[in-house]
Amino acid sequence: MKKVLIIALSFIAIIAPKAFAQKTVGGTVMSPAKNIVQNASGSKDHTTLVNAIKSAGLAPTLSAAGPYTVFAPTNEAFAQLPAGTVDNLMKPASKANLIKLLTYHVVPGKLTSADLLTKVKEGKGRLELNTLSGGTLTVMLQGAKLYLVDEKGGKSFITIADVAQSNGVIQVVNSVLKPN
Repeated sequence: MKKVLIIALSFIAIIAPKAFAQKTVGGTVMSPAKNIVQNASGSKDHTTLVNAIKSAGLAPTLSAAGPYTVFAPTNEAFAQLPAGTVDNLMKPASKANLIKLLTYHVVPGKLTSADLLTKVKEGKGRLELNTLSGGTLTVMLQGAKLYLVDEKGGKSFITIADVAQSNGVIQVVNSVLKPN
């Protein structure tokens, strides 16, 4: 009986963190067993982002082992851009600009909100992150929210934190971050 109880408790300890780590984004439960592209493709709130990732040819990169932290703007965030911006970025002639914009939202490594908060505190209120595009994002804490400040001074905050992926983590953000 003791062996069965120990085995059962061990099994629960192994699977429980995965079960509790699942979050719903865009009406879909995100699976920590799926990669960034697979999970984002299931979110009705990220169709613009997923279309842009595919248009830019970044799906293989964001499906690879990583790990990556993706600051994922929602459809609503893309809709805040000036009229025609997204359509222009999706044109073949703008592919380099689209790649730069999207990779500006990706940081190497898996950074949870707790990791970001700890590093912001260690940095006396600021943390600079180097993005895959070669740009810099600044993370700051204002009130109870982690904010990202882009190179143009625009601010975004994390609306859904710590969406676990097999190859990293997604932090859902409320606006599109803009590199120089």
